[in-house]
Amino acid sequence: MNIFLILFAFALWGLLHSVLASRFVKDKFRGLIGRGGMRLYRLGYNLFSVVSFAPLLYLAATLEDQPLYRIPPPWNFLFFGFQSLSALLLFVAAFQTDLLSLTGLRSLFQEENPDQLVPRGLYAVVRHPLYLFSLTLLWLDPTMTVNSLVFYIGATAYFIVGAYFEERKLLRDFGEAYAEYKRKTPFLIPMMK
Repeated sequence: MNIFLILFAFALWGLLHSVLASRFVKDKFRGLIGRGGMRLYRLGYNLFSVVSFAPLLYLAATLEDQPLYRIPPPWNFLFFGFQSLSALLLFVAAFQTDLLSLTGLRSLFQEENPDQLVPRGLYAVVRHPLYLFSLTLLWLDPTMTVNSLVFYIGATAYFIVGAYFEERKLLRDFGEAYAEYKRKTPFLIPMMK
């Protein structure tokens, strides 16, 4: 039952997160709060996403759980090392995306420019480095339980579905420039196109 509860909570969060990111909902909010109010939308969206994700983490951490495996020392240090590298690359990718804009903080002190295509740095190697390094950070956990496995499966599904919708938006926004970038750059795994 815990598995279904975690998956249901993930699906509910993912649906809500995606709906709030949709152009339709953003246009509705723009009509309600005006262009000036929209300067706070991304920051509010991100804060809401973090706060609404907390119950999901709580469920995965507190529901009855069973261990699946634990990688013993010294091999677990190898996993920790790769997790650290993933965290560092995730941080680099966030900065290459423009961390202040990504979080919504830039709009607090200056007008946001329209989104820009970033085909350099880690984005020249893979189209979704934020997703890739988030997933490697999760999946390289040297201790796996049933709850963490279900949580990681939910996160993976969300990232894949989210990437699909994000790519549709990017094709609408950037047209042929994104189509060309998409042809040249792998999806999540550098060896696969």
